[in-house]
Amino acid sequence: MTNTTQILITVPPEAPMASVVGQADCLLHQLQEAFNARITVRGNQIAIDGDEVELQQLTALFSELIKMAQEGEGPTVDHLAHSIDLLRRAEYSPSLLREDILLTYRGRAIRPKTAGQKRYVDAIRQNTVTFGIGPAGTGKTYLAMAMAVAALKRKEVGRIILTRPIIEAGENLGFLPGTLTEKVDPYIRPLYDALYDMTDSERANQLIECGTIEIAPLAFMRGRTLNDSFIILDEAQNTKPEQMKMFLTRLGFGSKMVITGDISQTDLTFGTSGLVHVRPILEGMGDIAFCDFTGKDVVRHSLVARIVAAYEGARGKETA
Repeated sequence: MTNTTQILITVPPEAPMASVVGQADCLLHQLQEAFNARITVRGNQIAIDGDEVELQQLTALFSELIKMAQEGEGPTVDHLAHSIDLLRRAEYSPSLLREDILLTYRGRAIRPKTAGQKRYVDAIRQNTVTFGIGPAGTGKTYLAMAMAVAALKRKEVGRIILTRPIIEAGENLGFLPGTLTEKVDPYIRPLYDALYDMTDSERANQLIECGTIEIAPLAFMRGRTLNDSFIILDEAQNTKPEQMKMFLTRLGFGSKMVITGDISQTDLTFGTSGLVHVRPILEGMGDIAFCDFTGKDVVRHSLVARIVAAYEGARGKETA
């Protein structure tokens, strides 16, 4: 190898080497396959021989792995794959994403993990209305919820409103047993699940009971003006154009809106999705952002990313 340089990284005692290189050296092997540089581990030292660009990238990656190991997070193959992708696209450094902590709960930090997620949370910060559009597993609703809870804790808003359209799958709500709350609960349960993942369930229930956090079907938004609120519309691909217009015009003073959805998973039986209809009307308007996620932003099981990619590829062939 010509024109190479060597650097030596010493892993501190508080960062277990087994976590830095991964179980059965899986993270080390992943880096060796992704880069041309030679990486050698001896004791608590990592020697890297390669060109200057790769040395810089690998130094950044190992620094990230060491920080995670020090904090007991346990780096994973999927996390490292996202970090490598970030460096190669030169959009954000892994350390920049790591420093962007949206919310901390029970010692666990919630932060963006991909470039798409970072663009999304930055858009939410900078705009009054943000659309997050993309496949399942990309963190659209989860990150919006984290931003909402953080804003409530900082007293930037007085309440959180979580809503989603109810699309009946073969059963009419009027004929289902129970009260209205019991009827709609299965539809909005995912919003409760995300909320309980970020705050103590007892405290969350208290906030719900006093109206500080409201979780309700989209139909309940009609006729209201929502001031001083962080409002999240989930599963927006299942709105009709008139419902989307109704929701957007509920915006009041001191409020933010985040609209999330996956246009490839609409449950509408006819007509155009409001999430598809709204884009050509509002895109380019000031204080409104549209953020698109792809399979590279999937942060669930790695198989989910491959499933999303397979469907995107099949859809591309159908439209070709």
